[in-house]
Amino acid sequence: MKCYDCAQAGEAVDAVVVCRHCGCAVCTGHAHVTIEETHRVVGTGVSYGPHKARHATCTVCHRGEMFVPSVAGRRSA
Repeated sequence: MKCYDCAQAGEAVDAVVVCRHCGCAVCTGHAHVTIEETHRVVGTGVSYGPHKARHATCTVCHRGEMFVPSVAGRRSA
C-alpha cells in the first residue's frame, strides 16, 4: 500500500500506518504517532487503564485534533 499524501504529490512511498480517524494509509513522513492513556467512562468519572496505547493519525487529522481555544467574547474595537 502506498501513502495517500505522497500519491497526491506524485510520489510512490510505502505506507506504514493507517490513520485511526479517516483510514488513509500514510508513510513515516506523514504519520503522527503519540502514546496516550487508555480510558473509559465509568459512572460519573473516567477510569484510566494500566497500559498506554498508540494513537496514529495522518497529517490532516492530526491538525484537526489540535485544539486551539477560540477567542470567543473578544471583539476588536
